[in-house]
Amino acid sequence: MTSEQKKNLSKTVKRWTPLVVIALLMAAAFATGVHEKLSFETLQAHKGALLENVGAHPVLSSLAFMGAYILSVALSLPIATVLTLAGGFLFGKWLGTLFVVSAATIGAAIIFLIAKTSLGETLREKAGSLYNRIEGNMQDNAAGYLLFMRLVPLFPFFLVNIVPALFNVKLRVFVLTTFFGIIPGSFVFVNVGEQLGEIEALGDLVSKETLLAFALLGVFALIPTLYKQFKNRKVIADGKV
Repeated sequence: MTSEQKKNLSKTVKRWTPLVVIALLMAAAFATGVHEKLSFETLQAHKGALLENVGAHPVLSSLAFMGAYILSVALSLPIATVLTLAGGFLFGKWLGTLFVVSAATIGAAIIFLIAKTSLGETLREKAGSLYNRIEGNMQDNAAGYLLFMRLVPLFPFFLVNIVPALFNVKLRVFVLTTFFGIIPGSFVFVNVGEQLGEIEALGDLVSKETLLAFALLGVFALIPTLYKQFKNRKVIADGKV
């Protein structure tokens, strides 16, 4: 094997190893049903013991909670709602929101970076003109698009972690829009989590009016981007006249 081949092999291994590790951990988690053990019913059943543990070990409990949240987001486990409720119940609305938003942002950034250096880099190497146009548009308007997708509760969280990575969005933009974009929704669920004993089912958490408010908030966040695109197209159209 030549030095060039060794270099290419090393580059390939470095590019794909993190993604393979995440995929294996995700497969193991779903195969063993770890995510099913942390449910709303489990949280209800053990809330007394959990509160006692937080009272006895506040710092360790906070770190453990954030670690579990980061891992769940990085592995795309469907337990974010339960963990967010737990954050409110165990730490209160303010600390709970801070822990949830921070941990979710860190977990999202991990999967974003892995996708960017593996799937995104590979896609960019084989990209054509259509991809380049989409990438350019995405990068120019990344903040508006990402805030919209974070605020409107229609887009799966894990999908919004991956799509920007495929189009080479900057990490700084991704982190900031994720952190601030998930604050409203996280605060609502954390606040509800404080009254855990009054919740009988997950379906009682958020009203249609709340979801509509999030959707409207997302639309408002997208307005500057839409205006910018309209203005650019108008300039192009005027230039052709």
